[in-house]
This record gives sequence, structure tokens and C-alpha cells, in this order.
Amino acid sequence: MKPLLKLSRGKEILLDFFLVFLFTAILIRPYFKAKYTDKWASIESTFIADARFLVQHWPHPQWQPLWYAGTRFDYVYPPALRYGTALVSKITGFWPVKAYHFYTALLYAIGIAGVYLLMRIGSNSRGSAWLGAVATALMSPIFLFMPRFRGDAWMLQPQRLGVLVKYGEGPHMSALALIPIALAFTWLALEKHRPWAIALAGVFAAGVASNNFYGATALAVLYPILVWSFWITRQQKRILLPAIVIPILAYGLTAFWLVPSYFKVTAENMKYVSEHGTTWSIWVALVVAVAFAVITDKLARAKAGPTWEVFVAGCVVFFTLNVLGNYYFNFRVSGEPTRLLPELDMIYIMAIVVGLRWMWNRPGIALRGVAIVLVLAAFYTTKGYIRHAWHMFPLWPDYQSRVEYRVTDWLWKNMPDARAYPTGSVRFWYDTWHDLAQLGGGSEQGLLNGQVEPAQWETNLGQDPKPTILWMQCMGVDAMYVSDKRSQEVFKDFQFPQKVAGLLPVLFDDGQGNVLYRVPRRYPALARVVETAKLNALKPPQFNDDVDNLGAYADVIEKGPDAPATLKWNGTDAFNVHARLDAGQSLVVQESYDPAWQAWSGGKALTVRKDAMGFMAIDAPPGDQDISVAFVTPLENRVGRAVTGFTLVSILGLIGLSLRRERSA
Repeated sequence: MKPLLKLSRGKEILLDFFLVFLFTAILIRPYFKAKYTDKWASIESTFIADARFLVQHWPHPQWQPLWYAGTRFDYVYPPALRYGTALVSKITGFWPVKAYHFYTALLYAIGIAGVYLLMRIGSNSRGSAWLGAVATALMSPIFLFMPRFRGDAWMLQPQRLGVLVKYGEGPHMSALALIPIALAFTWLALEKHRPWAIALAGVFAAGVASNNFYGATALAVLYPILVWSFWITRQQKRILLPAIVIPILAYGLTAFWLVPSYFKVTAENMKYVSEHGTTWSIWVALVVAVAFAVITDKLARAKAGPTWEVFVAGCVVFFTLNVLGNYYFNFRVSGEPTRLLPELDMIYIMAIVVGLRWMWNRPGIALRGVAIVLVLAAFYTTKGYIRHAWHMFPLWPDYQSRVEYRVTDWLWKNMPDARAYPTGSVRFWYDTWHDLAQLGGGSEQGLLNGQVEPAQWETNLGQDPKPTILWMQCMGVDAMYVSDKRSQEVFKDFQFPQKVAGLLPVLFDDGQGNVLYRVPRRYPALARVVETAKLNALKPPQFNDDVDNLGAYADVIEKGPDAPATLKWNGTDAFNVHARLDAGQSLVVQESYDPAWQAWSGGKALTVRKDAMGFMAIDAPPGDQDISVAFVTPLENRVGRAVTGFTLVSILGLIGLSLRRERSA
């Protein structure tokens, strides 16, 4: 009997892709509409705050004046999640917090369907693809090897979901969602001459990098493994062209923001968010890579059949070395390898399915029976998660009762133009509801001014109040938030919360362990008229509690000429300063220096340079000066935009070429 409905392979894959997406979306349904949850320690707050800032300063602020004493907006984070969340908010009217959860939930469900797509195309087995996708949505094999993470997963919820919901890794999980799709189109491009597949592989690879760099790191490892798997098993020179073109297209699409200085700043800031790699790890990685190449060359050269198996084996080898090697032996080439646990889960599931399929295809029923038992046993462990799937997202409707909201709301009502120093979870949520300037910011990866970090380290960890107060004055901070053990604030970053008590006036004290102290500053504006010779003689602090150099800088800006200046922002990328300068005087603006800042007065360009604290020093002529300062789009960004535009045209051309070929076929 013939089936009533027979679908082509492509339509079958699309239908299954949608069904897997729907299955996953139902599993995490409450997260699509969640506003505030009980995860107040989560770093998701910084992404929500970033998206809210973008909604209010649409379409593209070039400068972020609220974080890190000012930094380039592009430096803060890759653009996909922040723009995706902002677009959802603008189109639907959702609060940014709800828009963030909707965006990340949507990508999460797409990501599980992406696992189906990659396994369906790579293994050419519908059953394997379904098994792998459903397993990825429900379980985590890494719990077998990592009891610490197993104990942190309520009802054994998948590690991927826990990382998203509990720790707020929305950008990483969104990037991971697109990795299997990028690899699936890469597979199609390498398998046969398909210009449209080359184009789509480039688009999705760019999507990975545009969401998160850990996802991009994972793809940077997986991509050459896939290319090698095709090369060693098929020995076809034609795969070299798409293998080269795809990453070129991916970079071309990101060139408008992923400029050379972005690489430099990110590399410099890695020391704040991860440990250094070790030399022995690099050598071990090279030895393993050579061994893998030699073994696969011996076993799989010119054998087209095992391409998928070679790819999966390579993924297992290199991600096990990187992630489990780090967990057990502190193996580290770069970054934090345990951040790639969700990728390792996906890879182990693909490998297990390869093994199960091999068992299923062996002659006789014994191995089939073992395979069935293994599958049933594995899925039996998911019963708790399935039963409580909708309870993984506990809501917190009364967010206004939280200290994170109460402190920021007080500052918004009483000191809206002040730069403050919040700590802990208050810092994380500081800009979720209002535009409030703070010394810190999101995740310390977009830091332009290197003095921001030692200021925070000394303030949080140092016992002596003197360098703390000097740091705050030097960095233009008007108010410090301090929490003690009574506070609802989560992290309690201040190791000595009483160190400034009695030394600084109290602005706010709720009697629940939350205090705001005023930092003495001569004038409220972040602009100071200073003696040029004294400014030029200053040196940067040599260590966190370098009171000599800190005190010298504070004296120059707080005890200088009796000439108050005013500063008014015009949006995010420009401001005006009015000041009266005498001969031998300059202007300091306590906003991070960047070469893109330019200043003019009376139609004449002024010199803008970096001072000892990483701020802007402007050399202006004597007299009453109205100085205009603007962040001018850097040349690297203008070139990058042109490259991105050309790349978009090229991608449309590749897709158009494919359509013409199909019509003529």
C-alpha cells in the first residue's frame, strides 16, 4: 500500500524541523512570556539593560556613556541579541525584560531544531536526527562526568536550559542555537556545488559570532573539523572554494562592527573574565590535532561513507580535551572552557546516537535490544524534568520590592545625572529601568578605560578607606552603594562594608543593609579646568592602593582653578562644555578617551588627548569657551560598513544564481 502523503526530502526536513521546534517551544512555553523571574543573581540583567538603552537611543548609539566611565557601544557586546531584543520590544511593545526572554526562548527552540537539521543532513537518518534532537532538549550526558553540575540542575534539567535560565547566558545559548544550522548548510555546500548553501552557511555563521564569542569559538573549532572530515573522506579539491568562501562571507557580514580595534579591546579585557592559557595545553592540543589527522587519514581516506562519523569523532576528541581536560586537569588554551558545556552535551548526544545506530544496524537482535534498553534508560532519567518543565521559570512579579529596583529608583529621582558606584546584583540591574551612569557595567568585556578595573577591585576588596575615596574622586563618582550581610543584594561584593562609615555623608539608608554614601567632589559636572603643567606631570596609579598618584590626580581635578565648568550631553555621541580658561590651563572631561572623540571651539579643532586616568584632556585657548565634543564614526567602521554592504550584495547574488539554475534545470 502506498502512503497517502509522500513528501520530498526537503519538505520532510522542513516539516520535521518545525515539529521539533514546536516540541521544544511547548517545553519552555512559560519562558516566552516571562518578565522578571527569581534569578536576581543572573547576568541576564545586563543584557536586558543594554537592550533597554538601545530602545531609548535607537537606532545606533556609537557611545555608551553609562558604563565603564564611557566606552564604544559596539565594544560592549556583539549586536544580534541586543538588536533582536530591542526589535522585539519596539514591535510588540513588550518590556525589554520580556522581549529578552522571548528572543532567547525563540532561539533556544530553534537551536534544538537545528540539532535535528544537522544530524538529518549529516547522518542521512531521520530516526537518528529525531532521537538526537529530542535527547538534546531533555537531557545532559555531561552530568555523568561532572557531579558538580549535575547537583546544580534541578530535576536534571538540561545544562543548556540551566545555563540560559539560571545564569542568564542568553547570548551564548542563542549563538549555540545557530551553530548546527551553520554547519548543516556548510555540509550541503561542501557536498555539492550549491551557491545558496554557501550563502546561508555564511549568514548563519555570522549570526553565531553576532550573538556571542563563546559560540563563535565553538564554531571556529567545529568548522575546520567538518572541512577536514569532507577532505579526508572525499579527496575533492572543489570543497576548498566553499570552505574558504563561507568564513569570508561570515566576516564580511560582521565587518561593520567587528573592526580591528574590537579584537584588540576584547583581547585586552580577556584578563578580567578568564585565566591565561598554559603553554603545555597548546602543545597537547597540537599533538592531539596531529594524531587525529594521522589516524583519520589512515582509516578514512577516500571513503565517502564515514564523513559524518569522522566529524562526530573529531568533535568528541577536541571538545573533550578542551572541556573535560579543563575540568579535571586545568587544560586551557584560552578563555573558560567549561563555558562550552552545552556544546559538549550536544556533541556527546550526536556521538551516542552514532553508536546506537551502529548497534541497530548490526545483524541479529541482541545489539538492537541493548540499544533499546539504553535509550529507554536514558529517557527514564528525564521524567522529573518533563513533569516539572513549566516550573523551571519561577516568576517575581513584585520586582519593585527588590533592592536592585529601590536603590536605582531613588537615584533616578534624586541624582539622575550622577555617576555612581553600585556593586553586586544592584550593579547588574542598575540600568534596567533608567539611564544611570555607573563606574562598572555589564561583563567587563567592552572596557575601554583600564583604570575602571583597579578602582573596582580596591573599592570592593581593600580595607583602607583612603584609596577607595580617592579612586571615586578620580573616576568622577558622586555616590557609592554599599551592602552588608543584612541586605537582599545577592553578592555582597564589599568585603569591608563599614570602611567608609562616618567618613562619607549618607544619602540613603533603608535600615536593611543598603546604604548610599556621597563622595565629596568640588563640582557636580564631569568637567574640570586644570593647570596644564600639573596635569601633564601626573602618572597613572601603579597599583590598586597607590595613594600618592591617586592623591596627586585628585588634587589636580578637585583643588584646581576656581572655574566651574558645565557639561551637557546631546544624545549619546556628543556633548557641549562651557568653561573659562586662563593661559596655562586645560580642560579635563572625566569620560573615557577614545581617538574618535573630536572637539571644536569657535569653528577651530582642538587637541583631545588621554590623561593619566584614561580620561579626555582638551587643550583649549584662554577665554570663555563653548566647546563642542563629538564621537566621529571611526574610519574602520566606515570601511566595515562598505564591506558588509558588498557582502550582502554577494550573498544575494549567490542565492539569485541558484534560483536561475533551478529554473533552467
